[in-house]
Amino acid sequence: MSDDHTHVQEFFSARAADWDRRFPDDGPAYAAAVAELGLREGGRVLDAGCGTGRALPALRAAVGPSGVVLGADLTPAMLREAARAGRDRDGTLLLTDVAALPLRSSSLDAVFAAGLIAHLPQPGENLREIRRVVRRGGVLALFHPIGRAALAARQGRVLTPDDLRAEPNLRALLTGAGWRMTSYADEDTRFLALAVRDA
Repeated sequence: MSDDHTHVQEFFSARAADWDRRFPDDGPAYAAAVAELGLREGGRVLDAGCGTGRALPALRAAVGPSGVVLGADLTPAMLREAARAGRDRDGTLLLTDVAALPLRSSSLDAVFAAGLIAHLPQPGENLREIRRVVRRGGVLALFHPIGRAALAARQGRVLTPDDLRAEPNLRALLTGAGWRMTSYADEDTRFLALAVRDA
């Protein structure tokens, strides 16, 4: 396991048990972001970096009982908390790295990724791997329940022009990974960038 992966696992393992209690009011923001994916009954969707699985109930509701919902995370403690919260009833939990997904190419309609991009060791390469498992015309949602400025303030840092989620930087990153960004919203109450796999 790389140092990046070890760091991510250590960071989230230490916070897993309290994660949902620390952010109790994020549910509506997750549900609203999932709604923008445009999922249909019977769809196939992955929550990449699912953590405690807060998006899984909304994803299950969107695709219905005949759909497929997967939640993938690198940190066992986060997946244990997802199961403890009963969210494993809404989707299959996978202990895996999004840099090497154990899924067939073009097998998904959409990928939802909350807070993931900041934790990817090789964002361009990792977004290409996510693209691999999404069908042509499928959608990627990069989400955070608060915007960039609010998150920076929470973390005690200043936003800089090289911020990965700044619109020009993210657009270029997505384009280089084979995605076309179709919408971008960076507000106090949420961050949501949607992209489509064209070819």
